This record gives sequence, structure tokens and C-alpha cells, in this order.
Amino acid sequence: MQRNERKNENQSAVGSILVYGGTTEGRIAVQVLEEAGKNFYYSTRTASQEVTLHHGVRVVGIMTHEQKIAFCHEHDIRLVIDATHPFAEHIHESVARLVDELDIPLIRFDRMSVGRDINICWIDSYVDFVKEIENFKTHSRRLVVLSLCGVSAVKELCALENVVDVHYRILNVETSRQKASEYGVALGHLHDSREELECLLECLHPDIVLIKESGASGGFQQKTEMALRMGCKVYAIRQPDYQTVVDSYHISANRYQRVDGPHGLRRATEKLFPDFFELKSGLTTGTYATAAAIGACRWLLCMDDTLTEKVDVVIPDGESISVPVYYGEDERGKTYCMCIKDSGDDPDVTNGLEIRAYVELDATAKNRQDGIDIRGGVGIGTITLPGFDAPPGSVAINQVPQQMIRHNLRLLSRKPICVTISVPRGEEIAGRTFNPRLGIKGGISIVGVSGIIKPFSKEGFLNSIRKCIHVAKASGCDHVVINSGAKSEQYVKAYYAHLPEQVFVEYGNFIGETIKMAADEGFMKISLGIMLGKAVKLAAGHLDTHSKHSVMDKQFIASMMAEAHCGREVVKALANIKLARELWQILSEAEMRNFVDVVRRHCLLHCEPLAPDCEVELLLIDNEGRVW
Repeated sequence: MQRNERKNENQSAVGSILVYGGTTEGRIAVQVLEEAGKNFYYSTRTASQEVTLHHGVRVVGIMTHEQKIAFCHEHDIRLVIDATHPFAEHIHESVARLVDELDIPLIRFDRMSVGRDINICWIDSYVDFVKEIENFKTHSRRLVVLSLCGVSAVKELCALENVVDVHYRILNVETSRQKASEYGVALGHLHDSREELECLLECLHPDIVLIKESGASGGFQQKTEMALRMGCKVYAIRQPDYQTVVDSYHISANRYQRVDGPHGLRRATEKLFPDFFELKSGLTTGTYATAAAIGACRWLLCMDDTLTEKVDVVIPDGESISVPVYYGEDERGKTYCMCIKDSGDDPDVTNGLEIRAYVELDATAKNRQDGIDIRGGVGIGTITLPGFDAPPGSVAINQVPQQMIRHNLRLLSRKPICVTISVPRGEEIAGRTFNPRLGIKGGISIVGVSGIIKPFSKEGFLNSIRKCIHVAKASGCDHVVINSGAKSEQYVKAYYAHLPEQVFVEYGNFIGETIKMAADEGFMKISLGIMLGKAVKLAAGHLDTHSKHSVMDKQFIASMMAEAHCGREVVKALANIKLARELWQILSEAEMRNFVDVVRRHCLLHCEPLAPDCEVELLLIDNEGRVW
């Protein structure tokens, strides 16, 4: 065993994580855990897989069970993630034994399922396949079989050599070639796995293709579709049931979670090892609305013996996220399923809201998209302005959440269904969201592009800005006025009183991103309202003015003062100020005019290249709201 030991200044004092990888899922697990900035260990059998580690430590080689136990004690392992190949049954067994003995949690990072095509012959093992082929009778010629199962299939299928011609697609490495030759496989029956499968199929014209159910990351769907398209009969070996291994070691549900994607992995890690990520992720209103719809649909169709406590939601990237659900009955006696929104550590005013779904069989819904009619109930807003992915008058349930609801319900039933989403406190909370400025009236909107909320998400804020820019453009005005917040917006609205309300868009700290969005939308003029604190940062080239990314640079301000021919006493006074807005008090009117011109010029040097085809105007606002 080799270990790439490396001390990390951020190494956690409260334990670490051990990942068994060597797969695509292993790489993804590394990317997810690296976000925490804490120490973890990534174990692979060989060093052949290239993976970039900053906080993680690579462990290479095979350990005995006793060595694994000692390793976990030495490094205070609090959680194990099994991200190995779905057919690595001996590793699954050893990992389950390890966590059982140590009494620590386990996450199985499985491959994303692609569904089981009815045109494929599904079997459980190589033994089943051999029996199937031995039963084939042909008088004209020997059948040609192509195995896509790697070198492991050679030992299992060599018994068929007297019945059919078997070809193997394997890794072109010495160990694989040597293993194949030990079982007498002719060199002409070995094919490099890097060779294009389509070319191989066209060359061999196999009658039968054998493949393992390797999931989305293993290219299972693409391979099987290609083989079927070329007229091959496809046999697929089902994935072993990991739950069987878990059950055999009596690993309880509160110590085990199965996930099939990065978001699910992070959420499972947050639950089973709460100290690893400092900030917790959340789920969007779209995901919770979908979960409630799934629960209500399962109840309506009597799919569960008892009311289920959680459902799996397929989010837009294809992975499944487990979501808790509850049931209730309203004043009309109608049963609904509900979720309580958890935004994680993101400062979201909709956190804690109850999101309900009512589902009914409705024959009229068959005329709707996918036979599903999605309606907004109490607390769901109505779109009143153009610029959205639905026309004015539509319910404020965005396109992606609607697609999520339709997709997930169609996995349950093909019956015509009417879904009504409600948020009892939606109208009350809506006033504290972006909705009023977007023209969404009467409640909140059901949103979410990824289905997941990352804590303090830059992406989430930028999506809100982008939506405001769309609405501004849809107002028919070619002039947009961007500003940092409520205070500056009050002043620029007074300055441009003739413009419609929709063209005033808040950028927060994301000046550069907002300007680029406005330019991409095709505005002819962009006015940037900014107060001095952000202006001196922007002048220094900081297009994101958040205090995490930029601070007031007094040396740069002094250089701008010199450029504006300010007196020495003023430059000397600069050393004692704590906030940029104090500059308004220490500069004379004449000095301030010169200084403002310099600041504006430096700001525009950084802003104008972001919008080369439109006029960019900078409105510098002083403490009294005067626009310079």
C-alpha cells in the first residue's frame, strides 16, 4: 500500500472520510468533497486513474481487513463512501463489513440508472448467459458473440468456444492480454476497448452482444441502442443488488444512504457527517413541489400500503434526490401531500414554507402536455408582465419545475392527472422576494433550474438578475438602469422618473455579470447607479464588489486623488477614514468634481468593454442622493 501523505492546514479536527473509488463516480465524489476544503482519503486499487486532489490524500493498493480497520482508526474515519464499480461485489462486501465493525455510516454512490429496455434480454449472471447460448441451435453457421464486459468475461465464457465464436472488447494493457491468453483466446478475438464500438460492430457483425448494466456513466444506453440498431440481440447482466449486502450486515437506515449523483452525495454527507461541510445545501421550491406531487399521486393511485415518509425526485440532471413528505387534510376534507422547504444555509425567505400538492384523476387533462394539467392554488402567484417562459396570466410555476413534475409523475402512471400546487403563506412571503418587481402578483413563484440550492448561491442571485433583465427588455424599453439596492434605486428612479419601473434592475455586487447580461439582451443604453463605496472598488477593476473579493484600496484612491489634483491635506486625511463615503466630507466641492470625473473614468474603463455595442453611463450617487 502506498500513501500520498500530505498535511493540510484545513485538516478537520473532527474526523475524516474514506472514499473507495477508481470510477467516474469516484472522480465526482472527489469534486464534491473538495468543496468542503477539508481532509479526506481517496482509495484505489492501482494508480492508473488520474485524479486531481487539493485537500484529499491518495491511497493506492489493496489492504487486508485488519489494515483497513487500523487505517480508519489512525485517521479517525467517520464516514465511508463506496464509489466502486457496480459489479465489484467483493469490494462491496468488504466495505459493508468494515463499516459494520467500526459502526460508522456508509454512502453507496451508485451509477445513475437509464431504465431497462424491454428490447434487451435481461439476465442475472454469466451462468445464465452460457445456458441461453448453449440452447441456441443453428445449422447454417456458428453464431458470433461480442462481449463488452471486459477481461473478466473471458474465464466465464471460454466454455462457449466450442459452440459460438466469442470476441472480447478489453483494455489494451499487458495484464488483460495475458489473462485472456491464459484461457486460450485467439489474438484476433481480442479488441481494444478504445476502438470505436460502431466500427467494431460493423466489422464483426455479431449476432449477440453481451453487456453489463453499467449505468449512464458507463455508456450503457448508447452501447445497447447502437447494438440494437445494427440488428444484434442484446443480453444485459443486471447490476447486483447493493441493498442485499447492506441488509446482510444489518446496517440500519439511519447509517446508510444510496445516491446516484453529486447533489445527492453532498446532501447525504451533510446528513451522515454533519461537521464535514460548514454550510448545508437545500432544495428549490420546484423540487419540493415535485416531491409533494409524487407523494399525492402515489396516495391517489394506492401505490403504497401505508403513507410513505419520503419519495425520490428525479431532478434535471437525472439523479434521484430523496425528499421527506407528509400528508394532511384541508377544510374541504381533501387529502394533500406536503413538504417543508429546507433552503439549507442559503438566506432564503421561503425557507420553512409548506408546499402542498393536490392530485386528482381528470379526463380533461388528457388534452394537456403529457396528459398532466398543472395549476396554481392558494399562495402561488400569477405572471402579469411579458419576459417569462409563459405569457401574462399564466401561473407562476416555471418551466423547469413543470417539466420535473410531468417527468416524475409519468414514471408513476400514464393516466390523465390534474396537479394543484399550493403554498398557504405564499402571498404573505411574496412581498419579501423579487416577485413584485417582476410583476408576479398574488403569491410566490415555483422556481429552480437545477433542483438544488447551494448555500449562499451566486448562481441563484445571478438567475434572479437575469430574470429581471428579461422582464426589463420585455417592457419594450432599450434603456436599463442597474443599481446596487433599494437605497440607490430610490435615487436613480427619481433621476429617470419617466422610465417604466421594470427597467430598474438590482445588481447587488455583481456589476460585471449584470452589465454583460444587459448587453447580451440587446439594450442600447445601460446606466449604472453606484455609490462611492462600490465605485472606488469598481474603479480599481473589481467587477464583483463583495467584501469577500475586494476591499477599499486607499493607495489606489490616493493615486486617483493625485490624478484629480487634490491637495496634500486631503490625501493625508484619507489615512484616517474607515468608509469611502467619508470622502464626501473631506473633499471640497471643486476637488470632489475633479475626483468624481476621475472615478467615473476609471469605472467606465472596466465597464465599457463588457458592453461594446451599447452606451454605458455611470451615475455616481452621494450621501444625500445627488446623482453626479
